[in-house]
Amino acid sequence: MADIEITPDTLVIHIRGADKFFALKSQLEVPLSHIAGVEAAAPEAHEVWHGMKVAGSNLPGVITAGRFVQHGEWAFWDVHDPDRAIAIRLHDEHYAKLVIGVDDPSGTVSAITAAIAHR
Repeated sequence: MADIEITPDTLVIHIRGADKFFALKSQLEVPLSHIAGVEAAAPEAHEVWHGMKVAGSNLPGVITAGRFVQHGEWAFWDVHDPDRAIAIRLHDEHYAKLVIGVDDPSGTVSAITAAIAHR
């Protein structure tokens, strides 16, 4: 799971607890202007194959965390429960998408959508 912080110009994702170890990362920062879209109930979170793991952990049904290459694009994952995952699509960034587990998927999507609408 992760905590999402929205500043006037940046989306900051704080990786929580032991997930820092599994994901090999503690924080991600993305300019709001580089967010192409965001959705709750990310369908890819329910898939068994999340791409080729480059660095991180992939224990099906337990945790998917770290850097993956899927369909030729980089993705960062931090998901325990696929029903709490959101997908953040990016452009002009190393990662094409971030798939992140959050406490309140619909509220988080609404907050990010509002922030990128005002960029």
